[in-house]
Amino acid sequence: MTTLNGFAQFGGGPHKVIALNGWFGSSADWNALTPALDPERFSYAFFDYRGYGLSRDKDGEFTFDEVASDVLALADHLGWQRFSLIGHSMGGMAMQRVMLAAPRRIVKMAGVSAVPACGSRMDDTRLAMFAAAIGDVTKRAGIIHFSTGSRLAARWSAHLAQQSERESRREAFAAYLPHWATGDFAAQVEGNPTPVKLFVGEHDPAITAELTARTWLTWYPNAAVETLTNAGHYAMNEVPVALATALENWLSEP
Repeated sequence: MTTLNGFAQFGGGPHKVIALNGWFGSSADWNALTPALDPERFSYAFFDYRGYGLSRDKDGEFTFDEVASDVLALADHLGWQRFSLIGHSMGGMAMQRVMLAAPRRIVKMAGVSAVPACGSRMDDTRLAMFAAAIGDVTKRAGIIHFSTGSRLAARWSAHLAQQSERESRREAFAAYLPHWATGDFAAQVEGNPTPVKLFVGEHDPAITAELTARTWLTWYPNAAVETLTNAGHYAMNEVPVALATALENWLSEP
């Protein structure tokens, strides 16, 4: 019998939402948002990939197709026939694999500094830099510091890096990297009618509004982008109340 991935739940409202974290994260990433989320209008499931967080001890292939299967198994377990998706960073690619696996079940998708379906298109040099972070927490902290605009306390970046090391198994962390760094399934989402909202941080040097316009907005005709003030790549940590408000405002639109 297949066991479910670990997840945390919040709220009991009619609009069901499953949230997927980024490469450095876990389901705990969303904790700072919960004081601003509406539990009467929404039901949230904060999902952990195999090898991460509450699923840290769960083995697997560590692919996005596997993630899609696991997310759908969770939705079935919860009795959620239709639901929306939130994906942060790497979770942007992962949620699109869920949508492609079961397009009629997805109400909306919300991306937070979300990697598009073409992946990050890393060259060998940049890929090597990220690969070096797999076994080096200091390099993880350096990436976090850069991706938040090199403007926040180094101590905070180090804290996030140490947390990521605790919350993910090294083999899982390593295995997911090529899927979001060099994977590309853009041709499969071109023209997709799913409503999508992309939230980008004004200080994020990588996932910018311009990049989002060239990728997500090109492929999804019902997509829009919103820039979050005073945020970099980690809006759920940097501006949690503003992000929670923006997410639920959009999810509530007809």
